[in-house]
Amino acid sequence: MKLSQFKFDLPLNLIAQTPAKKREDSRMMVVNRQTGQMENKHFRNILDYFDDKDVFVVNNTKVFPARMYGRKEKTGAKIEVFLLRELNKPNRLWDVIVDPARKIRVGNKLYFGDSDELVAEVIDNTTSRGRTIRFLWEGTDEEFRQMLEHLGETPLPKYIKRKPDEEDKERYQTVYAKHEGAVAAPTAGLHFSRELIKRLEIKGIRFAEITLHTGLGTFRPIEVEDLSKHKMDAEYYLIEEHDCKIVNKAKVDGKRICSIGTTTMRALESSFTAERLLKPSEGWTNHFIHPPYKFNIADSLVTNFHLPKTSLLIMTCAFAGYELTMEVYKKAIKDKYRFFSYGDAMLII
Repeated sequence: MKLSQFKFDLPLNLIAQTPAKKREDSRMMVVNRQTGQMENKHFRNILDYFDDKDVFVVNNTKVFPARMYGRKEKTGAKIEVFLLRELNKPNRLWDVIVDPARKIRVGNKLYFGDSDELVAEVIDNTTSRGRTIRFLWEGTDEEFRQMLEHLGETPLPKYIKRKPDEEDKERYQTVYAKHEGAVAAPTAGLHFSRELIKRLEIKGIRFAEITLHTGLGTFRPIEVEDLSKHKMDAEYYLIEEHDCKIVNKAKVDGKRICSIGTTTMRALESSFTAERLLKPSEGWTNHFIHPPYKFNIADSLVTNFHLPKTSLLIMTCAFAGYELTMEVYKKAIKDKYRFFSYGDAMLII
């Protein structure tokens, strides 16, 4: 398929700028892949579509405060530094994106905080906007993390046209987040409250966890018309044996497996056996899922409504079918669903 087939017009007023007052009060469109039926529900109604021993697979990655603002030495120019990943803990090396990039060269120092509490030195150019920096820090790892927490801010996507506040620290994070490393939230999971999870568990639904640290590569624009030529940035993932047993028992017993989000789906589709069972693994995945594609583990999917021409929309089309998904998006726009990270959900069954 071609990239241009995934274009649609989205009214800007449908881009959610704030989360729903309560997580499970988000709207949810339920889409049946077999019949094409679409239902307007709320996320709390997800209880009605799953039964005892069905399994939800969630991504337990935790977002860290990845966006920082520093000052360039001598000129004092304000520089945004977006932390991507830590490369070398003892040496405090990080891959980052800087803006404006034209001002930042190898050897420059950047100062963070009102009292220059933290200093970094640029040691390499990686891409046009990418740099490798070394934080000049003599304290412990715990103190360094506390400093990043103090100086960094919640990395809300740029299409949210406001500064993050205290509420975002909690709401741009799933309630089951455990392992820090993501620079963007696995947004399908934002709709779950602790109370809703408890109600699901009382009904007999089991939860399995994977970790996939969402990077900016998931959201990087696709720049080739031929989708087979697109290369995804690699993201770290971990699937442990305990969780494989939960998923595989359900599959063998004919129970439903629901992937909570496209990041979870990417991890699941990066680690399966010839018998189409989930296997434990750890590593980096650059798996780009586009139509046509045969999914191996999950038979249902929760996902948000995504940007045109993105890998997230393309994967959704691979799962639900291209024509049906594009009809769903037309209905979502007509019915004024909220889009993107803080937006509403779609359940594909």
